[in-house]
Amino acid sequence: MSVAGTGAADPLGLPLAGVVGDRTAKVLVKELRLATLGDLLRYYPRRYYERGEFSDLSRVQLDEEITVQAEVAKVTKHPGPGRRPPRVEVEITDGRGSLQLTFFNSWVADRELRPGKSGLFAGKVGSFRGRPQVVQPEYYLYDADEDEGKAAEEFAKPRPVYPATAKLPTWTIERCVRVVLDSLPQLEDPLPAALRKQFRLMDLRTAFERVHRPDEVAETFPAKERLKWDEALPLQIVLAKRRLASLGETAAARESRPGGVLERFDQRLPFTLTAGQQAVCAEIEQDLAQTHPMHRLLQGEVGSGKTIVALRAMLTVVDGGGQAVLLAPTEVLAQQHHRSITQMLGSIARPGQLDGDPDGTKVALLTGSQGAKERKANLLDAAGGDAGIVVGTHAVIQEHVQFQDLGLVVVDEQHRFGVEQRDALRAKGSVPPHLLVMTATPIPRTVAMTVFGDLETSVLAELPGGRSPISTHVVPALEKPNFFVRAWERIREEVAAGHQAYVVCPRIGGEAGDETDGDESDAPPPEAAESERRAPLAVADIAAELEAGPLAGLRIGVLHGRLAPAEKDEVMTAFNEGSLDVLVATTVVEVGVNVPNASVMVILDADRFGVSQLHQLRGRVGRGSVPGLCLLVTEAFADTPARERLDAVAGTLDGFELSRIDLEQRREGDVLGAAQSGRRSSLRLLSVLKDEELIGRARQAATELVAEDPELAGQPGLRAAVAALQDSDRADYLAMT
Repeated sequence: MSVAGTGAADPLGLPLAGVVGDRTAKVLVKELRLATLGDLLRYYPRRYYERGEFSDLSRVQLDEEITVQAEVAKVTKHPGPGRRPPRVEVEITDGRGSLQLTFFNSWVADRELRPGKSGLFAGKVGSFRGRPQVVQPEYYLYDADEDEGKAAEEFAKPRPVYPATAKLPTWTIERCVRVVLDSLPQLEDPLPAALRKQFRLMDLRTAFERVHRPDEVAETFPAKERLKWDEALPLQIVLAKRRLASLGETAAARESRPGGVLERFDQRLPFTLTAGQQAVCAEIEQDLAQTHPMHRLLQGEVGSGKTIVALRAMLTVVDGGGQAVLLAPTEVLAQQHHRSITQMLGSIARPGQLDGDPDGTKVALLTGSQGAKERKANLLDAAGGDAGIVVGTHAVIQEHVQFQDLGLVVVDEQHRFGVEQRDALRAKGSVPPHLLVMTATPIPRTVAMTVFGDLETSVLAELPGGRSPISTHVVPALEKPNFFVRAWERIREEVAAGHQAYVVCPRIGGEAGDETDGDESDAPPPEAAESERRAPLAVADIAAELEAGPLAGLRIGVLHGRLAPAEKDEVMTAFNEGSLDVLVATTVVEVGVNVPNASVMVILDADRFGVSQLHQLRGRVGRGSVPGLCLLVTEAFADTPARERLDAVAGTLDGFELSRIDLEQRREGDVLGAAQSGRRSSLRLLSVLKDEELIGRARQAATELVAEDPELAGQPGLRAAVAALQDSDRADYLAMT
């Protein structure tokens, strides 16, 4: 079927079945999730075979995986018994050598392979009677062409190589793409003509042609440049519209007052803020004093003091007559924040008590599994305004949670929340509250510009005084088992010196299952032999082994997400107070947990964690006056990707450098996640690290387009592309919740 005669407003949105056939379309959907013409045309080749890159049949080696461009020279058929398909022997040649192909029980090979046919043939070279052969090879035959000169020309062109599956080889994908390209009418280009002219970009139809069936590889470079704009511009339009909308909102200005809670808190601080903290606090205070909402991203290294900065912002709002809410991704982190804020405020957090500050403010905690009595009291404090600061998990987003005058929303670990979630919380204010989002995962500038383009950015790169250095070492448990034994000895030495230790495992374990507490988006890239690896080590198993073995006699506690909230709080309190020597935990201790006396961390199966996750975890030690030690235990061998990741973590404490490494090793779409709805964005060509200049140009162009025409009424193609981006992300988000 041709697309040209359908009259469809957007041919790229048509289902593939009408063009490539129902059977092939079902395979494309099942194997690659490609359902429409646009899906397929945006499934780009990962590389190209050029004429000189194919295997040379005069030089094939036994057990070699080959892909050859060749012509069928001879076909011999050996009939099968009865009505069974024949055995077909095919001799192919590339002009330099020849090779025998053998097909067993194949009516298809018997029907399709004829002398003179040309195509691609791939398989593993074996031997039969001393002669090289390939059994049951995959193949793709070129279409017959009466013009021999044109056929030779086509034969010499680069062939696209697509990410394929066992059931969907690259040439099947190529054939489908060719059918779609041959059927397409002229497309309405989403990029404005003026913008294409300004940046010398080709039209969309030409870009698809040149990226999928180029005459030479050099043609693909400007085609990809154009197609990157199709990914960058709609996303930047979404962010530009958010920035424009925020400028039109009216917020209540919040300023501190002489003798207020902020001033009294500053007088209590036993240390002086770093220059970086003072500068960021000044930026935030200036934003809070404005009558339009602050939208600011605060990022900083592990231990850089973001909590102090956020608390000062919250106290500024309390001074200004409003309330602040701090949203944390886990109960452990919410409880830790509540505990540390209460301790830092001291009497200021105890108004109405005998030793309390009568002009202070309550700090309420709201989590999903609180007892009814405690939860009701905290809900009343939030609704009545007695609690100037509310700390909570997703529970604070629920409809029945009300505030008297919500003036500031602080979101901790922004990558764990979607835009809808933070906006749902902001909607609880009578006027739009100010917004401060924090992340302890350093973000390269281009990522911040792409993902958080609707936010101003502040960076805390300086560590407060009193923080100690952290040394990190890889412990290869299989290669050097004595190093593994030494890891437990180091824990005993630190405990004997009066310090404490963490042991981190990737899984919980136990009778209820083997789930993880980690964020799957932080997981490392899958290894090639993932299915052959043993099960990840689990907290339940390791804690028992340590108590009976190398750490016998030490006071060991267990912490993971399956524990009841009261148990979690009890364990963390005991560890904080020094009643436990060792805490065996999952990644629930990844962020926010602050125990200055903890000096050593052993991370088991460290190769199963992402780079940024490892950096966050080791930030739990070295938070006091004692140097920190982090031991990354792994069974991965040297010169493997897993070891390279661990060596990178051990080699630097620079979180920004590690974030770049992490981004290079993982799909960028995973990192870009929360651009619109907190779900993953699927970038095909655009690299947020390598395409910094393009992203910057797209951001500027988007800002100008939205300022001139906020609804893009004059750009229907671009408006449709933006709507498709938003609708796709929102559908994914709704399916998740």
